Amino acid sequence: MKKFFTSLSAALVFTALLGLASCSKDNGKTLYIYNWTYYTPEDVVAQFEKDFGVKVKLDNYASNEEMYSKLRAGAKGYDIVVPSQDYASIMIEQGMVRELDQEKIPNRKYINPAIFEKATYDPEMKYAAPYYLGAAGISVNKTKVNWDYEKNWNIFADPRFKDHATMMDDMREVFADALVTLKYDLNSVNDAELDEAAKLITDSWNPNLVKFDAEGFGKSFASGDFWLCQGYAEVVYGEVPQEKWAETIDFFIPEEGGPCYLDSMMILKDAPHYELANEFINYIYNPENYAKFLDFFNFPDYIVPEAEQYMTTTPLYEASQMDNCELKFDLGEDLDKYNERWQKIRFGD
Repeated sequence: MKKFFTSLSAALVFTALLGLASCSKDNGKTLYIYNWTYYTPEDVVAQFEKDFGVKVKLDNYASNEEMYSKLRAGAKGYDIVVPSQDYASIMIEQGMVRELDQEKIPNRKYINPAIFEKATYDPEMKYAAPYYLGAAGISVNKTKVNWDYEKNWNIFADPRFKDHATMMDDMREVFADALVTLKYDLNSVNDAELDEAAKLITDSWNPNLVKFDAEGFGKSFASGDFWLCQGYAEVVYGEVPQEKWAETIDFFIPEEGGPCYLDSMMILKDAPHYELANEFINYIYNPENYAKFLDFFNFPDYIVPEAEQYMTTTPLYEASQMDNCELKFDLGEDLDKYNERWQKIRFGD
């Protein structure tokens, strides 16, 4: 589901496949990281290698499902993985990860304590070291819209956007927006609440949508076809020339909040380089290092507030907009309740 600029395809020149690693001897001086594509700050990695006299080998995945399936199928050799909150909780429960060595991570003092109020599955950071908190929001094309509009999720009910609006083809995201609008828990599994959310989406929002779109909405926004989009800021900004950002894009996360995601660094149970993995996690939390990661994507700084003073770019939106956002958690078998209703929304009875 990841949300990154398509123009970054050549960013990570140091990528290496672990299939080769198993045949080589690293003498304990090679760290193997399994992370989302284009999600590791290469300059920080290079400096870590220099400072510690080690090598870092990176393998990439495009979804939590891909990562999890590969590990469950028996993939070995990885030290650190970076799952989102639902899979982090699953991996903790299934004993797939090892406790962090807190004495090796003194830089945890820089972490925003508010993050642990959201990460209820691991509030003491025993297993999951927060890497990045982000959220989808709403983008309005100011070159096409010359009227005042609501700055909440119910903007999708505004008929003035009809045939020029899109929401993500993402069941949990859309349902969460509807549940929040109705003042319900965005992780609700209550049938009556889910029925009410489905009715809001079907009767009020869907009539104005061109389609549910999880991939191409950024390009359509930039071309002027879409005036209203639900989605990740970096997707929209990544398609609009930077000199036109201010005049074109009004991005906001509604004050009432909405769903957010938290990716965390976790050390696998059979990690061959446990000590080095803890050192790397601590290194990331150095505010100057974390700032380089944020600069790479123009991301807002929620995890390490002190990093903001070292940033050289302006974030796409203020981190404080995520204060009222909540994490989407693993719902287990109750996810079927969402699937049934989503199929009717997307394809009818």
